[in-house]
Amino acid sequence: MPDIDVALALAGLFIGAVVGLTGMGGGALMTPVLVLFFGIPPLAAVSSDLVVSLIMKPVGGAVHLRRGTVNKPLVGWLVLGSVPSAFAGVLLLKALGDGERVQEVIKLALGLALLLASATIVVKAYLQMRSYAQARQIALAGGTVPRPAPMVVRPVPTMLIGVLGGFVVGMTSVGSGSLIIVMLLLLYPTIKSSEVVGTDLVQAVPLVGAAALGHLLFGDVRLDLTASLLVGALPGVYLGARVSSRAPQGLIRRILVFVLVASGLKLLGASDAVLGLLLIAGVVAGPLLWTAARRREGLPKRWRLALRAADGRRRLFWEALAVGVHNPPEARPTADRGNGVQLGPSVAEPPQG
Repeated sequence: MPDIDVALALAGLFIGAVVGLTGMGGGALMTPVLVLFFGIPPLAAVSSDLVVSLIMKPVGGAVHLRRGTVNKPLVGWLVLGSVPSAFAGVLLLKALGDGERVQEVIKLALGLALLLASATIVVKAYLQMRSYAQARQIALAGGTVPRPAPMVVRPVPTMLIGVLGGFVVGMTSVGSGSLIIVMLLLLYPTIKSSEVVGTDLVQAVPLVGAAALGHLLFGDVRLDLTASLLVGALPGVYLGARVSSRAPQGLIRRILVFVLVASGLKLLGASDAVLGLLLIAGVVAGPLLWTAARRREGLPKRWRLALRAADGRRRLFWEALAVGVHNPPEARPTADRGNGVQLGPSVAEPPQG
């Protein structure tokens, strides 16, 4: 019977919740947390994390298969490239030896993979924003958003995505979610969000399975470490998935990017002073750059959207009073049919001007 480490179980609970909330960040969070906060050797962290992921991934994949949000031809071509590539990544680690050298190589590869994963999260958010902006402009012009043309699977580029993703996962345990999803969005810009997530989750099962098998044979899987993480991660994934529809996804992704960049820089050997300066610069410049990107795509600032929504709620309130409503919003909140927002005391104010 393996000994359960409570601190590791709590870490697994937190990371599992993030995975359930966002659909990404499992390996990208689990492995650096084990290395940086618990002092686990990089090879053992990667090996154990892959075994944990192998047990978690089929749950989400089964849900998407039942819902029909899986592109099976895409899965086939991705797996054709990712499974042998993931095993090759493990064999490369084995060829590097078992000493300090391989640990340093894994730390370097992991740091680079984390920075790449954080960049792919930002790229994914931008692609989604641009798609929304294009549909919004068509709707404001009185047009109808055209149906996307039927997606045609491109076998060779899809297989190459699997090769790259599999190799990175085999060496670092990072990329089966964030990296492959973004590459699929770039190759297939008309694919539905639910379909790309479902396809990625299903193809990740054999991908992570191949990488986990390689690490079981040649890596450093530790039973106590794996069991402790699973005790927390499994309920965490379930709880995260349950509340995902009500959670502030944008805020969670910003925090995730911040943590991934900080972890990646630390694994690459950045000093505390350099790390602090870079993170402060990112916190200041990030929102400014994102606002500029929104304006470039013709989207208003978020605070303007909030003001418009508040003005709309106040206008509805006073219109209701004008037609003789006797139960004000303080006593009986009423849903704003346009925005799905509750009218309440905060909007019961005279119209300004």
